[in-house]
Amino acid sequence: MKIYPIQTGNFKLDGGAMFGVVPKSIWQKTNPADANNMIEMGMRSLLIEDGNKLILIDTGMGNKQSDKFFGYYYQFGDFSLDSSLAAHGFHRDDITDVFLTHLHFDHCGGAIQWNKDRTGYEPAFKNAKFWSNQEHWDWANHPNPREKASFLKENILPIQESGQLNFISEKPFQQIGFDVLKMDGHTEKQMLPKIFYQGKTIIFMADLLPTTGHIPVPYVMGYDTRPLLTIKEKEVLLNEAADKEYFLFLEHDAYSEICTVQHTNKGVRLKETYTFKDIFN
Repeated sequence: MKIYPIQTGNFKLDGGAMFGVVPKSIWQKTNPADANNMIEMGMRSLLIEDGNKLILIDTGMGNKQSDKFFGYYYQFGDFSLDSSLAAHGFHRDDITDVFLTHLHFDHCGGAIQWNKDRTGYEPAFKNAKFWSNQEHWDWANHPNPREKASFLKENILPIQESGQLNFISEKPFQQIGFDVLKMDGHTEKQMLPKIFYQGKTIIFMADLLPTTGHIPVPYVMGYDTRPLLTIKEKEVLLNEAADKEYFLFLEHDAYSEICTVQHTNKGVRLKETYTFKDIFN
């Protein structure tokens, strides 16, 4: 098995929304805001090469939305999914499996693209199986008012219409090659891959832990549908990560790819940050 971090782009979100009730005077120390109160965010995926499988975890937001849509999110930088794949010698047509942690647009938008004549949509990975789970799929297709703006039909329905949609069962390792932790605080049945690699455990943190600035357990996003549940889920997983020395892969941290955590007298806190190459050959 080989694993590669794949940077699909950078964007910005409102710092207050990203930290909920945490005061700006606290969160701006780790996540500095610009004049519009926006903080920098990454959209970092993982690519797993495992035998004849090439598995992409999350896809970023893609590029098919309108200029008005992208105007809300201040995309910047030179990263793209295609260039990041090419840097490791791959093309999107090589991807055999696309694993979607959840169906919010910044995690799955890159899974679907315009067709050639721009009259409709098609999968951006024509040879891949797309993986979700039944509970989250149903949740996303009947969205609540709070999440409706994040679940875009053009990102979701074409996956099903393509015939490439698959659902993870209760034994995901046999299907996809890694364990899956299901979390309900951010959205219903978000899936966090738990990957055993080179004698270490990597947790792909998705939106349970967007950045290192969110490590203190009460620091949860305003976007979470059940913030008190997020707090419980974070507390359990971060304590386990500190006990067992897990490496936490950060999808949205613009500055750090991976971190570890440790127990302190204030609770679990950041221990170290790393690039992927710092740890894995």
